[in-house]
Amino acid sequence: MAQELNGKVAIVTGAASGIGRATAELFVAEGAQVLLADIDAQRGAELAGELGAAASFRHTDVANAADVQALVDEAVARFGGLHIMFNNAGISGAQHPRFLDDDLSDFHRVIDVNLYSVLLGSRCAGKHMAQRGGGVIINNASIAGILPGQALVSYRASKAAVIHLSKCIAIDLAEYGIRVNCLAPGHIRTPLTSFTLPGISEEQMVKVRDALAPVWDSNQPLKRHGRPQDVAQTVLFLSSDRAAQITGVVLPVDGGITAGDPVNHLRELFDARAGAGTVNRPTLKRR
Repeated sequence: MAQELNGKVAIVTGAASGIGRATAELFVAEGAQVLLADIDAQRGAELAGELGAAASFRHTDVANAADVQALVDEAVARFGGLHIMFNNAGISGAQHPRFLDDDLSDFHRVIDVNLYSVLLGSRCAGKHMAQRGGGVIINNASIAGILPGQALVSYRASKAAVIHLSKCIAIDLAEYGIRVNCLAPGHIRTPLTSFTLPGISEEQMVKVRDALAPVWDSNQPLKRHGRPQDVAQTVLFLSSDRAAQITGVVLPVDGGITAGDPVNHLRELFDARAGAGTVNRPTLKRR
């Protein structure tokens, strides 16, 4: 490792699994001291133990203002400062395939965890960073906040708000030397995106992922399956001095999904026209 974050202190929320865990592991490997935050106390504490003296865990409800302020205070007290805030924690909410079937009973919790927590984390971290020459705030949104679609309306709305919020904060905090950027992961293999229930076995998880793979691949130009480590590497770049001139961006980590539809609809149209018996089908050469 290049030790790109040597001497830096970071907070990672939602650190017990998925993208948060991969980021915490990479940050420590790159020389940072990391305070892990999650509501899963057992897994969070276990990860901190695995990472050693460079990491510590604090049970945190990211939608609770007192919890988030205490999290920032502990990072400063334990490690001597705070340079990087990764607002990663999020939930999908109830999984209703049709909007009219959604009773919206979990709307406020989804907004609290996915949006309000980003406001809290950015404000608490930003106040500290503004007094000490700057820092980096990275917010985790989703391609669901960029591309409209069916189902998960509360989730999509919360992530779209995170994207706009991140740009606004980037402008507001620039005068303090604080860079704010936003990620939009897509189809990353995590428990959240696998639609699995708590307590599912690893064997069952593999079966679910294999079953979902063709669905995920259908609208993704790159057929490579995204991993939490892919997002973690992007967080590392945005946190490092290599990204010193980058703020206010929304960076998809999605295999090209937000670039556009990978299906050759022109070919389909020609096939349909030929099938109607009106004209011959043109020859479309592949490069």
